[in-house]
Amino acid sequence: MKLHRNLLVTAAILGGFSVSSASAQELVLGEFGGSFAANVKACYIAPFEKETGATVVTKLANSAQHAAAVRATAGQSDMDVVFADDAFAVQIANEGLLVPLDRAKLTNTPDIIDGAWGKGDAYVAAMLGATTIIYNKDKIATPPTSWNDLFDPKYKGRVTIGDISGTTGWQFLAAVNKMAGGTLDDITPGIEKIKPLAKDAVLLYTQADQVVSLFERGEIDIAVWYPDRAGVQAKNGLPLAAAYPSEGAVGIRPAIMIPKGTQQVDLALKFIDTVLNADNQKCFSERQFIGSVNKKVELSAEVSGMVPTGEALDKMLFLDPSDMAARLPEWTRRWQREVLR
Repeated sequence: MKLHRNLLVTAAILGGFSVSSASAQELVLGEFGGSFAANVKACYIAPFEKETGATVVTKLANSAQHAAAVRATAGQSDMDVVFADDAFAVQIANEGLLVPLDRAKLTNTPDIIDGAWGKGDAYVAAMLGATTIIYNKDKIATPPTSWNDLFDPKYKGRVTIGDISGTTGWQFLAAVNKMAGGTLDDITPGIEKIKPLAKDAVLLYTQADQVVSLFERGEIDIAVWYPDRAGVQAKNGLPLAAAYPSEGAVGIRPAIMIPKGTQQVDLALKFIDTVLNADNQKCFSERQFIGSVNKKVELSAEVSGMVPTGEALDKMLFLDPSDMAARLPEWTRRWQREVLR
């Protein structure tokens, strides 16, 4: 991909055109799959391509896989812009693999909430999400109220949770560990509590949209999942609802960043500015059922009913991404050794 791009740029120069000519512009975007990708295309890619004349090529993976790809290329990434949850963004930022964002080149900077910016402006949160309980309203009449409800014997063989390689996996571990009396330094209570649940789960999923198929086929009644993905599927006809545990759901800040190695920094900044635009943020939030980081956005009642608000938002657990980036390797080793064995 990079060779192809360089040949285009060379051809533009030899032909007497500016390197910024639309015919020479191609942006490679690392993003998530499923409904996320469809809504990114509609709300971000479409207006960006229309305004710039550039073409966006996408690579689909989860946060851990995107972080691994950026790390593997060691500052020579073949992606120009990447979406990843903030805990993974911090990891690659700490390794010096990101291009700091120039706020002066982002026209929407004044409208973005302060908490969206990463340390040193290495990245910016593009939206606000959560890890919580999602359930089938046709099968579960009384909404769950606690993380403990997932361990009820009546759900044995009817539940799915995420593997620790994905965001819901380690965030669920953090929430259950806290509930069980553990600390971030001692996750043994959480590991011990999750082990039997993991054994009885239908699947320890690694991709968010695997959960869609499980609900569609009637294989599960309840899951640890994302309310935005559930909201999209509810709009498409699945009888899904979100429940926010009394102990607190776990907040997610999916971020957007520029990996080192891109030859398209200005174009990448333009794409990020497109993502932060109020109209485009509202488009994505309404389609994806997720919170916005642009202060000018007002969400509909339908979306506000799915995303955390009020008491659920007040109780939400936001884990420090820098701290979690340091802890995740050991948490992953213990999960693989003790939960998956």
